[in-house]
Amino acid sequence: MPAEWTEDAALGGRLLLRQPRRGHRFGHDAILLAAATTAHAGEQAVDLGAGVGAAGLALARRVDGLRVTLLERDPALVELAQENAVRNALTDRVRAICLDVAAPAAAFAENGLAAGSADHVLMNPPFNAPQNPSPDPGRRAAHMASAATLPQWLHAAARLLRPAGVVTLIWRGDGLGEVLAALATAFGTHAVLPVHPKPGAPAIRVLVRAIKDRSGPLALQPGIVLADADGKPSRQVEAVLRDGVALDWALT
Repeated sequence: MPAEWTEDAALGGRLLLRQPRRGHRFGHDAILLAAATTAHAGEQAVDLGAGVGAAGLALARRVDGLRVTLLERDPALVELAQENAVRNALTDRVRAICLDVAAPAAAFAENGLAAGSADHVLMNPPFNAPQNPSPDPGRRAAHMASAATLPQWLHAAARLLRPAGVVTLIWRGDGLGEVLAALATAFGTHAVLPVHPKPGAPAIRVLVRAIKDRSGPLALQPGIVLADADGKPSRQVEAVLRDGVALDWALT
């Protein structure tokens, strides 16, 4: 294996992922995002900004018969994502394509992603303000966002999704207002699942799910806690991160 890569296990060894040694590396966010995405066999899911494919591949591993497209703009990461699909024997249902989320609809269609073709879109967009950016270009691209980033990604999701298709995303806990505002143009029936680092601490992440072109109330779900007061992973999160269990939360 080249020195610039590492091979790391996820889902308790059920998923092996090659990724850059330096720069952006997958973590809990990607696995939580996959666990929060409710999909079924025969459906089509698109992972926007997939990186090396951690979230999309974790979802494909959990949902047998689901077809997943990993969309990433960095050619080197696209190559790793496709290799990871091969490594995990998922190439019959998973493919990686090199495309920017901001690309026009025609470019998506040329890559087999026509408007209204997806049942699910999952995304972990860049969500940090452009201050004190990382000197590493990979980390900088993965983490830094402008005010236009989230609306742009949700516009792409809305175009890809069929009527009543579902978008699932993970975002900063203190940025929930930004998410709800950006969703308002094309999505409704929101469900929000806060993610707390430990008992009594404010949420550091929110998982948000919404349905295209459907109106309905916001459902604030009971939050999940990553670790107990002693730093030991909670039983629920351990089941998600190691056993690949889906997060059980309602969206009606």
